Amino acid sequence: MTPKSRFKTALTELAAGLTDHVSASDGQWTVKGFIDTFKNVYTISSDTKVISKILEIHLFPKIHAFAERQGFAVVLAEHQNYYPDISFVSKDDESIKFALDFKTTYRMPNRPWLCKGFTLGSHGRYFEERTSTKNIQFPYGSYSGHFCLGTIYDRADGTAIEETRFHPIGELHSITSVISNIQFFVAEKWKIAGDKGGSGNTANIGSIQRIEDILSENGMFANLGERWFDDYWMNFGRITTVDESGGTKKITSLGAFVKYRGGDASLIVPRNNLQ
Repeated sequence: MTPKSRFKTALTELAAGLTDHVSASDGQWTVKGFIDTFKNVYTISSDTKVISKILEIHLFPKIHAFAERQGFAVVLAEHQNYYPDISFVSKDDESIKFALDFKTTYRMPNRPWLCKGFTLGSHGRYFEERTSTKNIQFPYGSYSGHFCLGTIYDRADGTAIEETRFHPIGELHSITSVISNIQFFVAEKWKIAGDKGGSGNTANIGSIQRIEDILSENGMFANLGERWFDDYWMNFGRITTVDESGGTKKITSLGAFVKYRGGDASLIVPRNNLQ
């Protein structure tokens, strides 16, 4: 078994036990909010960034213990916008490194087989130039694997809880958690990638959305391989071709890209099957 396979197997085993670590017997998140020295509990909003950061803090002792058992040092991102969230560096061989990003998303209320989706990191400079140190902890090419530790959850019933309220600590157990039915997964990021950007005008890679396919790592590139994922996203929106009317257009779909490169388009997992 390769170091990458061993790491992924161990990380998957860790993820399998995380739901019990963060959930009460009724499936609600055990985190209710923040507490001050006057024993007031301040609830949190359902903002995904807030939830993601608090979950990361909640899980960190488990992550640190995992790293110790597996013989890795934990290196946290030095800056907020750096990739990845955590770098695992082998204590026996520092050339063996693994990137891990925390990813959180919620199930769509009216289509619970889908999630909102998430971004899988930038396809900007550090992705294109594998020796670059811009906005990345170590050069992209120095990592032996790039993984997501993902969380999929239900948001609180009704509309999202947006207001922060305070409760005396005696009411702690009556506070409704902002999330519940928490499910964790481990995936290599290229295996759950789509072929569209993940957010607004930023250069981020978007994920697929069908939960079953996320859990089974059945993204659009799953049958093509990681080299196609790298090639596509390194060149996303940069290749111009002639269209049927004699004009020009940029390639921004995997089907068009594989055709342009002369690959086998039948290997593409169709986007419509993943949404």
